[in-house]
Amino acid sequence: MSVSLAKSAQPVFLRDIEDLPGPPGLPLLGNLLQLKPAGIHLQVERWGREYGPFFKFRFGRLPVLAITDHETIGAVLRDRPDGFRRTVRTMQIGREMGFDPGLFVAEGAAWANQRRMVMASFAPGHVKAYFPSLLKVTQRLHGRWQKAARAGSVIALQSDLMRYTVDAIAGLAFGTDINTLESDQEVIQQHLDKVFPALVKRTFAMIPTWRYVRLPADRALDRSVAVIKSEIARFIAQARARMQADPALREQPGNLLEAMITAAEQENSGVNDHDVAGNVLTMLLAGEDTTANTLAWMLYLLRRNPQTLARVREEVRREAPDAAALTPEQIGKLDYLEACALETMRLKPVAPFLPLEAIHDTSIAGIRVPAGTMVWNVLRFDSVDQRHFANPTAFDPQRWLDATDSTHGASSAKRIAMPFGAGPRICPGRYLALLEIKMAMAMLLGRFDIESVDTPDGGVAREHMSFTMTPVGLTMRLRER
Repeated sequence: MSVSLAKSAQPVFLRDIEDLPGPPGLPLLGNLLQLKPAGIHLQVERWGREYGPFFKFRFGRLPVLAITDHETIGAVLRDRPDGFRRTVRTMQIGREMGFDPGLFVAEGAAWANQRRMVMASFAPGHVKAYFPSLLKVTQRLHGRWQKAARAGSVIALQSDLMRYTVDAIAGLAFGTDINTLESDQEVIQQHLDKVFPALVKRTFAMIPTWRYVRLPADRALDRSVAVIKSEIARFIAQARARMQADPALREQPGNLLEAMITAAEQENSGVNDHDVAGNVLTMLLAGEDTTANTLAWMLYLLRRNPQTLARVREEVRREAPDAAALTPEQIGKLDYLEACALETMRLKPVAPFLPLEAIHDTSIAGIRVPAGTMVWNVLRFDSVDQRHFANPTAFDPQRWLDATDSTHGASSAKRIAMPFGAGPRICPGRYLALLEIKMAMAMLLGRFDIESVDTPDGGVAREHMSFTMTPVGLTMRLRER
């Protein structure tokens, strides 16, 4: 597929967005009635199968260019931050909710300054230094699940996994032991869980009713935002107190937050306390939802594929026989487990689409794209297409290890499936996410046998879009080894 992102003064445009095929809509409303937020990704994927790699739809009067071709999507992602950005509406809604913008929504020079700060914090060497803290959190998850296994209790899978990921990111990133895994009281996770659904709902709302009438849900959101901001301020204050008591932490930060504060204090850093606070929020939200949901999907898929489950369990018990004493070297040897994670993200990416906005007049594959146009990148489409993957709907981790097949092998898979994005704005936390996933799974497969992973109705797990794509209502039963 030819990819063109032209910005010349007089480019040759082959067609306008209005010339593209697409679903019929209604005056004023466009296709909004067909786009239910919880299933919006599935609807746009259906349109892709019907209308081809480039098509149009409408949010009200706003035309949207949808792309399913992975090569074109890759070119668009690599043209950030200069050519494309997150939609202005998303940034406005986040600020309106009361949050400082972090790396997730920052643009231009602000993005470049924050990127340096965050990338330094997430460098593999730094993350490796946090391994003992992550091991402690993993052992707490073991303790929680051990109690459930001994009692024969059903585990609310996503709730427990979100506790794990919140505890992990708080300990690793902020040096704060919030320990939600050993508490059944109100925890910060319960407040974080309100943010993404509200952001999605408000982003797609035709009328911003919350600006005129404060409903109970809006007031509850305000209370959750206040709690989250208070916790973020506490994390930052604790980090500054530690650094004041021990100036050596400026040379060798003990966690990501201390590294960010150190970077922000550098002359001409272009970063201030608001940027630090915004990135603390970004880490909490992104570190909770994405990793927890990937783990939940992974357990669901493994349980439905017994031979794959048996193979990865054998690898874990061979390479990491003592789950209580995991080491970075042992985790590094779990190649098939990592392939299971990558295959999960191919089939069930927590971000199956990415809407962006053109900053300048440009063209995409011969389509004229005026500045301000929304470009809807359908990230999962080619990842489950038989043109690119043999038996594309099968859960087959081996495809990530097979380097001999140039058409359907590992190198091709990595080029087509982009669960962490691509280009300059690729997710900086990808190394940490994989480490969390592998440690949780190594503990689980080393210490327990999985008796069941069930859906509420006993059928196929439903996909629910709430900024990230989640499985609906998974439960798990475990048996101790």
